[in-house]
Amino acid sequence: MSVFDAIAGQKQAVPVMKMAAKAAANDASESQEMTHAWLFTGFGREEAALIFAASLICKSQGCGLCQECLTVLAGSHGDLELIQTDGLSIKIDDVRELVQRASWSPSTSPYRVVILESAERLTDSAGNALLKAIEEPGLRTVWILCAPSDADVISTTRSRVRNLSFVAPASLAVTTSAEILRLPFEIKDVASAFAAAAKIVELAKSGAEAVAEANNDEEIRKAKEAWGQQGSKLTAGGSKAIKELEKGQKSRQTRMVQDALDTVLLDIAVKYRDQLVSPVAGGSAADKVKILEKIDAIMEARTRLSRNAAPLLTLEALMVALR
Repeated sequence: MSVFDAIAGQKQAVPVMKMAAKAAANDASESQEMTHAWLFTGFGREEAALIFAASLICKSQGCGLCQECLTVLAGSHGDLELIQTDGLSIKIDDVRELVQRASWSPSTSPYRVVILESAERLTDSAGNALLKAIEEPGLRTVWILCAPSDADVISTTRSRVRNLSFVAPASLAVTTSAEILRLPFEIKDVASAFAAAAKIVELAKSGAEAVAEANNDEEIRKAKEAWGQQGSKLTAGGSKAIKELEKGQKSRQTRMVQDALDTVLLDIAVKYRDQLVSPVAGGSAADKVKILEKIDAIMEARTRLSRNAAPLLTLEALMVALR
């Protein structure tokens, strides 16, 4: 068994993480395979970051059964810094405190791993403070930044991390079907705008639920086995670990919906961009300005979703703007 078994459909990313974990176990922390700073982008990036962290902290490169793996996956290991935020931005004071903790040596593990979710929310000053820590990392510290795409992170940070991108599973591909991509261009009035928004959100949620249901029960079963379940009882600490896992699963499903919607919005923006640059599209300067305004509205909706705005309200406002 391996922690990487939980990642499906990532034929390019998983081998990279496995090779990095192997190199790290052999103390090649700055080899071609392993580096001290990563940027995880795309679908399921936070879950992948936890799994990668488990493979670095576990002495067996992520067996998925030991106490180290289970506590990392639950986000509660002593050598893991898991930074999650519901705020609109991550400020410099938060980063300075994090950098100080990240400099500590690992207590019981080969590495101390820092996972910063929503790295796109870093203010400029916070990004600069983080940049210095990434440039001069602790000997046994690994940074994993998570963001929707590499374009959402400042360029100076991108140039100092290794980007690993994760693709959406096939079960969520329906959200970017030709039918969905036509919806913004077929809106006639406010009612049809609201209907288009509802359809996109509904498909994103149903796709996320389908993927989650396929994984959650199996994860719970394996976790209970690892904690030595006897009947309805678990060994000491097991109940807390299971509750943390269930909490993480709910958060993961929410992020899956956000990622699916983000993919849809990017694809719609590309359709408008194609209209803008097409040599046969024609149109006046005023028409092109309107297209640019629609692309700006899409990018603003992406930002709002990344800040935990209500998906349906955000999409309704966007579809009205795209009329």
